[in-house]
Amino acid sequence: MSLTHKALAAMGIEPEKIEQILEMHRETLDSIKADKDKAIEELNSVKERAGKVEGLEKEITKLKETSEKYESLKTEYEEYKTKITTKETKEAKSKAYRAMLKDIGVSDKRLDTVMKVADLGSIELDDTGAIKGVDELKKSASEEWADFIVSTGKQGAKTATPPANTGGAAKTKEEILNIKDTSERQAAIAENHELFGF
Repeated sequence: MSLTHKALAAMGIEPEKIEQILEMHRETLDSIKADKDKAIEELNSVKERAGKVEGLEKEITKLKETSEKYESLKTEYEEYKTKITTKETKEAKSKAYRAMLKDIGVSDKRLDTVMKVADLGSIELDDTGAIKGVDELKKSASEEWADFIVSTGKQGAKTATPPANTGGAAKTKEEILNIKDTSERQAAIAENHELFGF
């Protein structure tokens, strides 16, 4: 039942009191309406902020994905750069070592064989691309690859000590390696190259 002038009069309430009651009732309703409007306004504000937060969360997610992609690309680039640098360094070392081998007189026919077993990792290059400590390396390489070094001057057999006549008998690898005379040893290696795998 609604709170009206007629209903209050039916209850036997005096007319002045009815006006006071109705005025109080209107004030209460106005206050409730104002609270309701304020609550709706606050709700709309919360919804708007929630929408902004959701938008920010999407932006943060997108930024994280972009950052992860950047880090992945950066890592991939660093690996590629290292690979290229390693390859270029190896090529430079190989070129410098090959030139040094030619310089000490290693036969062109044997250069590829020597390069296959060369330890390029232990070689260091300076800023100009030259081998550091090249003189020491030349000395050790000359000893290590002496059998492959071609002598520039031709020398005939010594008549005082002619080579031993083996009657053309085949020699073993060990016998060939024990020959003291370098040119004689190289000739024996060339004649029996199958024993040395080339």
